[in-house]
Amino acid sequence: MSAPAKTRLPAAERRASIVDTAVDLFSRRGFRATTTRELAAACGVSEPVLYQHFETKRALYDAILESQAVNEDGGCLVGELAQATDAGDNMKFFKLLGTALLDWYTTDPRYARLLMFAALEQHELSDLFFQHKVQAFYDLITGHILKQIETGRFRSIDPLLAARIFSGTIAHQGIVYAIYCPGFLPAPKEEIVQNAVAIFLKGITNE
Repeated sequence: MSAPAKTRLPAAERRASIVDTAVDLFSRRGFRATTTRELAAACGVSEPVLYQHFETKRALYDAILESQAVNEDGGCLVGELAQATDAGDNMKFFKLLGTALLDWYTTDPRYARLLMFAALEQHELSDLFFQHKVQAFYDLITGHILKQIETGRFRSIDPLLAARIFSGTIAHQGIVYAIYCPGFLPAPKEEIVQNAVAIFLKGITNE
């Protein structure tokens, strides 16, 4: 009796499956401990097939960045943030941003673990992530803070330092969820964001 033929996935599905498997392996074992052969085996394909979909490691890393679990209404979120900036609604701006950041950690914690490995191993994906994701995130916050300083709503403060303080407060809770105590948050997400924003704004708002 002949062995059943393997199901051949369409190219797009196979590519997505490879990316998902790579995220899973890298998030559990890091980059140095994961070989191309192991990745191909985990995907159920040969190394030549793997290279057909991703000719270089850089191509795979770019695909991983593109695959991140982000807010599906990203364009809508940017629009809401711009409106909050123009209206000087700081509570709304930082609650929206804080919720989106915490959602990033809790939607698929594998990415946080993967990026931790990338940073510790000085892997090129760490620099790619900073250039394509983190820098844009900080630019969004610093732009808002600068405008609020100009209008007198915020006291004079280094915008980048303030951005890092705010994002670090939220990100720490996400890291607890994704790395230190997987699946655990000390409070509901809404409560965490609400309290973090209130404390942050109390420290930089002119009163």
